[in-house]
Amino acid sequence: MHMNKPHDLSLNLIDDEDHNTSNNPSFQSVLTARLSRRNVLRGSLGTAVTGMLSAVSLSACGGGDDPAPAPAPAPAPAPAPAPKPLEKLNFAAVAKSLEDKVVVPAGYTATVLYALGDPITATATAYKNDGSDGDFDNRAGDHHDGMEFYGLSADGKADLKASDRGLLVINHEATSHAGNERALAFVHLTGGTNTLPRPAAEVDREVPLHGLSVVEVKKTGTAFGYVKDSSFNRRITPLTPVVLSGVASGSGLMKTKYAADGKTARGTLNNCGTGTTPWGTTLTGEENWSGYFTRGAADDAARTSDKSVTSLKRYGRNQGAASRHGWETGGADDKYARWDISKKGASADGSDDYRNELNTFGYLVEIDAYNKAAAIKKRTSLGRFAHESAAFSKLVEGKPLAVYMGDDSRGEYIYKWVSEATWAAADASAADRIATGDKFLDKGKLFVAKFNADGSGDWVELSINNAAIKAATNYAFADQADVVVNARLAADAVGATKMDRPEWCAAHPTTGEVYFTLTNNSSRTAATVDAANPRFYEDTKGTATKLSGNVNGHIIRVAEVGGEAAAAAFKWDVYLFGAEAGADKGLVNLSSLTDDQDMSSPDGLWFSRATGLCWIQTDDGAYTDKTNCMMLAGIPGKVGDGEKKTLSYAGGKTVDTYVGKTPTADTLKRFLVGPVDCELTGCAETPDGKALFVNIQHPGETISSANAADATKYLSQWPGNAGYGAGKRPRSATIVITKNDGGVIGS
Repeated sequence: MHMNKPHDLSLNLIDDEDHNTSNNPSFQSVLTARLSRRNVLRGSLGTAVTGMLSAVSLSACGGGDDPAPAPAPAPAPAPAPAPKPLEKLNFAAVAKSLEDKVVVPAGYTATVLYALGDPITATATAYKNDGSDGDFDNRAGDHHDGMEFYGLSADGKADLKASDRGLLVINHEATSHAGNERALAFVHLTGGTNTLPRPAAEVDREVPLHGLSVVEVKKTGTAFGYVKDSSFNRRITPLTPVVLSGVASGSGLMKTKYAADGKTARGTLNNCGTGTTPWGTTLTGEENWSGYFTRGAADDAARTSDKSVTSLKRYGRNQGAASRHGWETGGADDKYARWDISKKGASADGSDDYRNELNTFGYLVEIDAYNKAAAIKKRTSLGRFAHESAAFSKLVEGKPLAVYMGDDSRGEYIYKWVSEATWAAADASAADRIATGDKFLDKGKLFVAKFNADGSGDWVELSINNAAIKAATNYAFADQADVVVNARLAADAVGATKMDRPEWCAAHPTTGEVYFTLTNNSSRTAATVDAANPRFYEDTKGTATKLSGNVNGHIIRVAEVGGEAAAAAFKWDVYLFGAEAGADKGLVNLSSLTDDQDMSSPDGLWFSRATGLCWIQTDDGAYTDKTNCMMLAGIPGKVGDGEKKTLSYAGGKTVDTYVGKTPTADTLKRFLVGPVDCELTGCAETPDGKALFVNIQHPGETISSANAADATKYLSQWPGNAGYGAGKRPRSATIVITKNDGGVIGS
């Protein structure tokens, strides 16, 4: 999610490059026949309700450093009532802002809750924020991203309805460094070492900045704070032991020097979006993981005719590829060696080196926030790619579950997983939540989306039994484990539709329709516009920088035929097009956005279960001469509620597209603007809808190591300038937003 700014060509963008060299169609090639039926998307599908977390008994209390006991069984709770969606946004829109602060509507308060470096154990010291702090295994990591909230009762048990106390699971995606520098400037005294080899002490400080936090939060009076010494608190880092679960577990593709049986691995990395399972666990997506690894300049030859070379290139690791931070140079220890995925050993299966280490990353990872003793599992059956968030289908007794996913790189795909197991009410309250994950996430079918010219779409199964996969000529798939580990290559083989960087996805709480953010695409040209990606235009940022392509991005949505999770077909349209309010409404501002609604590069996407509001967050580099990144609240309609529009280009070329109903001041408006040089990402709320947790990622990230100790050179000094913590170095942080009258957010 971080590193999406279209003007940033640093090492950070390794995974954002287009590595899809297949001949699969993008939308322009499936649109050889013009759309001719004005109302092709008019019909709506049946109603659906997303899954709610279910209460599970847990015997543990906050406070102290003792491990939280394992959970005990509990009876199934009474069904939670369906949320009553808001019909109108009852707050005054926030104006665009370039100030170095968080701006929220009148009548609301935003408070910093948990920032980079904050201690999470009783013994960890207060964060000095001068580059001297270490021990990030016991502190908040960096670049707060996707996030989920899990309620706790007053006596420390899981409680679906609890809103005054709970656990936040927070992704720590990456770290701030400038341009092609390797060192993470703000966490070292003088900016760190940018030459190779990197000092071991610096590497050891940087690695645990990644991963996740599980941290208890509690409301005292009207204010939330995090509980520093809670027994629930923990960090999960790139060194934490994990289990490889699903069809690829034990495959030869997973064998490494660390785990010769291919069933376990170390850690999770570059965690971006999240999703909550209906049984009360977190799915965290591993996104831009490829760039952390290096390959030797002669590694292709070392692998001889090994088909792994094709796989490595498809996932962005050509021979000679430099790693993002140079962690492999920290020393001879195995924890450094793993970052070099060159073939160095003599074994045939890779059990004596780390040639297969890359295959152990790129999954949705399941974590039980309540239970420290539960295994952390990478769900390999759901495919390996640049995962953002995960959205679940409606819960229907006796029916399978679907999980929706996007692959965040230009020209990549949208995926769906359908479980073999069918849903039962008892699954929501099973004592062993990770075992329930085994039931629904290890066995099933993986599909990829193919979008058709008439506004319909097909889900194509990625199976070793698919004739197109069997007949693939550029990569010979051995079995289903090979298919899921190389999901991109399998999707290429079946002719999936190339998309413009699918980011977050979220399911509408009442319609069940699934929304995907397509953040932007600088590669789009007038020759390649199509129905679902219909815009090519030039935009000037400031006085010097000219951007082109689909500069401002858009949000596409799909509706399953019959509302069925296992449906083989769907319909689609575009909910919103990002644009400046003053842009040409015939070519750019197709959603007719006003000054209170205009935005660029939608990225984070999340639906409130309490109110049905759609929260849209931006990660932008195109409109930042006019405003910092922002967050909007929307009340969407349904697929097909808008109209067909025809765009005309020079030379007589036209393209038809379908645009959702034009938003009004009551259905879409800006709710928050963040500090300078930040990204808005990650949402969670208390079940009563009265507290909204939001992440502010990488404020002031554009800084060279040479300027790391000079506060006068910082682009941002938030949250220190808001009175939170020591020092002036900017810090990623989680904030909590409440309404001053104690009411529901947005109402």
